[in-house]
Amino acid sequence: MDRYDIAVIGTGPAGLSAAVTAALRGKSVLLLGSRDLSEKLAKAPEIRNYLGLPDVSGAQLAAAFRRHLEQAGLVVTEKKISAVYAMGAFFALQAGEDMMEATAVILATGVVPGKELPGEKELLGRGVSYCATCDAPLYRGKTAAVIGYSPREEEEAAYLAGVCAQVLYFPVYPQQPDLPETVRIIREQVTAIEQADGRRLVRTEAGAYPADGVFVLRPAVAPDRLVPGLEADGPHIPVNRAMETNVPGVFACGDVTGTPYQYIKAAGEGNVAALSAVRYVDRLKKEMPDVPAL
Repeated sequence: MDRYDIAVIGTGPAGLSAAVTAALRGKSVLLLGSRDLSEKLAKAPEIRNYLGLPDVSGAQLAAAFRRHLEQAGLVVTEKKISAVYAMGAFFALQAGEDMMEATAVILATGVVPGKELPGEKELLGRGVSYCATCDAPLYRGKTAAVIGYSPREEEEAAYLAGVCAQVLYFPVYPQQPDLPETVRIIREQVTAIEQADGRRLVRTEAGAYPADGVFVLRPAVAPDRLVPGLEADGPHIPVNRAMETNVPGVFACGDVTGTPYQYIKAAGEGNVAALSAVRYVDRLKKEMPDVPAL
């Protein structure tokens, strides 16, 4: 069985950045994920803080990522990894009945939102967003609705209140929200997100509320126990500045390491994770010269 130097799990900005950096450093890379890359990225209407690419759309940025992958000679392997086992000098990655091997692993799996509301997926990027601080400028002077799944989401709702003409807040938790007085708190169970007459509607069991944009803000879901023994902090994987996890040879980057959920932050962490993984592979090969490689 061929053994890669580095396996990268995830094809968002973090995973792609890690894969490109590792390839440029001469390492064999197994890039696992979707050939469509990141659906969330592709549907982003506008990204304003990606250095050197002002006012770029998510689709344009995704196209640039694909060109970069091609230039680096990287191909995405569409296999869903269900488990990663530490085998001493390498890791075994299980994908159904298939097993693959890599000396180091970079987790760039992102965070997966909870159960979707009806209409949420269909309207993502068309008036529905998961990041208020990212997309708030699109709704300056307009009405925004926020569906908050925990008190931690109140910070983004408060930020929207300083940008939008009106903010409707639908808390999905029992605590009383602590928000500016300008935010209208509506404690009704949300049943769907719809579109009508060019605007979005937040439908509840009691009625329907029109808005120009709807922000669905959930706490990140706790990462699956992909790697036995991997430490997790709620939905995130703790890392140090080298993107090292508590498992030697396993690195993590991007949204899975925590907020802020920003594309430029994810890409930077992917670069750091790859450089750290390269050093790990080189050190292991010196210490164990008989370890087979691709």
